Amino acid sequence: MRPVRRPRMNQGDALALLRAAVPAADGEVWADLGAGTGVFTRALATLVGPPGRVIAVDRDATALEVLSARTVDGGPAAPIITVAGDVTEPLSLPPLDGVVMANVLHFVADAEGVLARVAAMLRPGGRLVLMEYEGRRPGPWVPYPVDAARFVELARDAGFTLPRVVAAQPSRFGGEIYVAVAERSP
Repeated sequence: MRPVRRPRMNQGDALALLRAAVPAADGEVWADLGAGTGVFTRALATLVGPPGRVIAVDRDATALEVLSARTVDGGPAAPIITVAGDVTEPLSLPPLDGVVMANVLHFVADAEGVLARVAAMLRPGGRLVLMEYEGRRPGPWVPYPVDAARFVELARDAGFTLPRVVAAQPSRFGGEIYVAVAERSP
């Protein structure tokens, strides 16, 4: 029997997940760390809207080229600026109102260090929106799982408020993806 193939996530799916986590971001400056080809970046740009900005950061220059070539579906959107960079190294970004990390942290051995750097990028009260797999064991595609319970510990240690899970949906790879929000402590 063949496995059931679920469709890839598109900008509409990403927008639905982000809405609960980014309710009022008009004119703010946000970053999508580990942006890849920009599914979540484009959704975030819709929520931020002009005159805000979205900075898409990824270490893969080819992915950033693909992101730059794609347009945002529907409505006015914040401009997207691409930056080649690695979330495991210091990044030179302006002070941020928010950061999105969608399916990124599970590739990072030093999640604590990365989250501490993210906290330092955010203005006091700035928001971290994390999307990760719930209940995964380590494997080739998720080498360093970050379930919601582990994210609570990591966020606390990095200087964030207690995270809250605001959305979840089945993953096309099995299991579930959760969306959690934590704010940088003042």
